[in-house]
Amino acid sequence: MPNDVFIAINGDALHGKSTVYIGRALRRKGDGDLDEYQLWASLALELLGKAALARKHPSLVVDPTHYQSLFVAAGINVTTDVKTITAKTLFERLAHLVPRFDKVIQKFCQDISERRNAELHSADIPFRTMRLDAWEARYWHACDTILQHMGSSLEQWLGAADAKAPRQLLDEAAKALVAAVQLRVAAAKEQFGTLKKAERERLAAEAALREPQHQAALFKGGYDEIWKEDCPACNCRAFMTGEQTGEDINEERDEDAIWEIVDREFVGEEFRCPTCDLTLMGSDEINAAGMNYIYEDQQEREMEYEPDYGND
Repeated sequence: MPNDVFIAINGDALHGKSTVYIGRALRRKGDGDLDEYQLWASLALELLGKAALARKHPSLVVDPTHYQSLFVAAGINVTTDVKTITAKTLFERLAHLVPRFDKVIQKFCQDISERRNAELHSADIPFRTMRLDAWEARYWHACDTILQHMGSSLEQWLGAADAKAPRQLLDEAAKALVAAVQLRVAAAKEQFGTLKKAERERLAAEAALREPQHQAALFKGGYDEIWKEDCPACNCRAFMTGEQTGEDINEERDEDAIWEIVDREFVGEEFRCPTCDLTLMGSDEINAAGMNYIYEDQQEREMEYEPDYGND
């Protein structure tokens, strides 16, 4: 990774600027100006996300169609006019970098950035129409998710004193989520339990025949993989889907083998049970239901070989 990149895409500089902006946001909240609170908060979130990408590599935050910016990301400062990615692209990339940054968080971040653009570039006043309880807890959750991936925390980002209120809000929101999910599971379990034993057994037998490769229609979005899970409500075969977050070549193979074993890891983002209709959206809801949202498997595939050069 280049050590001397332009400040516009330097991870530490982006992180530092995000702390300045979130400080301004909290001061505006203290003054009772909730419109500007959300404005500065949205800017701080985008800078924090770019800091996470830039710390992985500066090329992740530059516009790939602007070759001058790519040179700068490589440590070759050919221009000061660095073009960076849009908020939409930023949050899409974070979903691949940060395992807990699922589609639920991604959509929230995209929504707040779109409200900010409307606030700044039109006569609309979207921030004024947003109640504080409609966005604040989810905002701090998104920031906390990014910060944890960076090896940091709200306390470090905001300063221990300023972080007390967001941390309390997060704790309250987490407890509310767990309670809501547990009630949802209990309701589905109770509903399934009202069926006659013969009907429950029939449904369980039908569920056992379902295979992941035929369940794409269950899910709203497009994901990398679908896998089997036992439903926490009815105990029938259900399904989870999510994005791949990593893979490694398994070294346990013969030297002359033409096939390799790949260890893959996925993060669950959506759970659905076709039998009792239980639905869980996002890794937080899946975790609150007592399920593991991390899935690992192995895939066998033909090895790829680099062509030989200069041996003709």
